[in-house]
Amino acid sequence: MRNIKMLIQYDGSRYKGWQKQNQKGSNVSTIQDKIEKVLSKMTEEDIQIIGCGRTDTGVHAENYIANFKTVSIKSLEEILEYLNTYLPEDIVVKSLKNCNERFHARLNVKSKTYVYTIDNNEYADVFLRKYTYHIRKKLNLEEMINGSKYLIGTHDFQSFTSLKIKNGKSTIRTINYINIEENNNIIKIKVNGNGFLLNMVRIIVGTLLEVGLGNMCSSEVKHILEIKKRSEASEKAPAKGLCMESVVY
Repeated sequence: MRNIKMLIQYDGSRYKGWQKQNQKGSNVSTIQDKIEKVLSKMTEEDIQIIGCGRTDTGVHAENYIANFKTVSIKSLEEILEYLNTYLPEDIVVKSLKNCNERFHARLNVKSKTYVYTIDNNEYADVFLRKYTYHIRKKLNLEEMINGSKYLIGTHDFQSFTSLKIKNGKSTIRTINYINIEENNNIIKIKVNGNGFLLNMVRIIVGTLLEVGLGNMCSSEVKHILEIKKRSEASEKAPAKGLCMESVVY
């Protein structure tokens, strides 16, 4: 049995996120489902893919990591060629690698980096519209940076998730850094952490945008974090601006 590591790039616009939906008779289109069907047809096995994490409906990925096990004797080059021939054009497998049988794409993750992109020009760039969130009003980046500092480190991020907390599930996560940079009115918010809760990055971005728009003070981010109530944080930013940039093992 071989364990094969995959490096995947995808445009999530047409998909209901990464994870396969298990509802009976479901026709929901997901990234995992598309890749599993192609691999299963090629190998004539029931291929199960393990992904490095869930991505929301409409979220993109530049370097998503997954792995699968197979008894196929086809070369990596043959498998890669088959995948990229039969997958839809908005999903590309960039590389394949044989890895240790114990490698697990989700459980072995040390950190992930997400990037949220904002078009802060007066008029939206039509060629970026599928991958950016257009905000016409100029954002106060200095205040956004100040607000982001309260989120660095290990905290209970219960205010920053849509997850319904049950069975004592932990909402404690560690954010290693949040970088906010602007170039020609294109703003990138880069968030790196050891793991993320449901909608966590999008809610963080939505909250920082409220700070940038002057609708709240940067110090209010600290209060939102400490009060541990989802209702205190802002609406989540639209999915189309978010991309999983990289994963570290």
